[in-house]
Amino acid sequence: MPHKRKGSPYWWTHISPPGGGAPIRRSTGTVDYREAKALESKWRSELYQQEAWGRLPTHGFAEVASEFLLASQQKRTVEDIQRRVGRLYDHFGPDQIMEELAGKDIRGFISARQMDGVKPATINRELSILSAMINHAIEQLEWPMSNPVRGRMLKEPEGRVRWLTHSEADRLVAAAKTQRNGERLSDFILLGLNTGARMNELLKMTWSRVDFNSALLHLEGEDNKSAKRRSVPLNDEAIAALKRRWVWVANHCPQSEWVFAKSDGERLGNLREGFKSACSLARITNFRIHDLRHTCASWMVSEGVPLLDVKEVLGHSTVKMTEKYAHLAPHRARDAVNQLGNRTVGSTPAETVQEPLTQSQHNERPVHSIESMLGRKRRA
Repeated sequence: MPHKRKGSPYWWTHISPPGGGAPIRRSTGTVDYREAKALESKWRSELYQQEAWGRLPTHGFAEVASEFLLASQQKRTVEDIQRRVGRLYDHFGPDQIMEELAGKDIRGFISARQMDGVKPATINRELSILSAMINHAIEQLEWPMSNPVRGRMLKEPEGRVRWLTHSEADRLVAAAKTQRNGERLSDFILLGLNTGARMNELLKMTWSRVDFNSALLHLEGEDNKSAKRRSVPLNDEAIAALKRRWVWVANHCPQSEWVFAKSDGERLGNLREGFKSACSLARITNFRIHDLRHTCASWMVSEGVPLLDVKEVLGHSTVKMTEKYAHLAPHRARDAVNQLGNRTVGSTPAETVQEPLTQSQHNERPVHSIESMLGRKRRA
């Protein structure tokens, strides 16, 4: 009979195989007792068929999804995962046999989502979750099924990159200072422009993570998208903004641990409205808070900072994510092309190599040995 386990909201089953062997313990993925009992009966029947007739059991979408969601409970993106699984559930239904899922079914899902007006990037994120569900069933549960999602992702257009010029950034900071709590908003903007940190990384920043001595900002994995710890160097503008925040917190809420604190010491949760007003006042359109991060990256690349270094500052998991800023460094391609002109005019590669050899043969001085070139003396 289904039973509850400590720490789990779902009903669990304990089934002994008809042919003997270790009992099977698994979650039903449901909080409804009648559903759990029906699933238990279904699984018992499948085990009997497998034992009696050698028929492999099949698994429905709901079963694979529930196992995947159960395994994803501790992930930071669990809410996003649940939402995307819900989209997949609406299309495929609970009884879709996952062992029978084929390419045509994936194409059908893509077509349906496209008819709904959904963008390729969103469809790909949903397909990624479906692929992860199937892979979990294959690798962790050892259920024999194939993954028809592979090779069927849509081509996505280049991501949006909106960034400010330095003069536009100055206008935005000046406009921010005229808003309510304008000094706080302008310091937030300056930190975003000079660190490339995400909005939540800045708003969740505590003073314990600010290292003034080493001029570093330490970001923990729990507070950033990549879930990896990283340290961001602080330039003079960023340090100045942080020091202004330090003075403000010391005067208004000295016990607060938050860099961006409210007057009562609690963490500031949102400043989108003030940011939007500042953009309007500065006559800056189509610009979001996340674009401060794009601006930081764009400025670094434009100044010749290597993409790998930009990747480390931004905390990208792969350099491919950073390559969307590569077009802002045309000087690199220009320098590479200019190297083509650094050769003797009219000489072929063979002539270029032969010339010093010919000269050495006619030179009055003897050709130096390797030992003499390295400053060594031969022994008699």
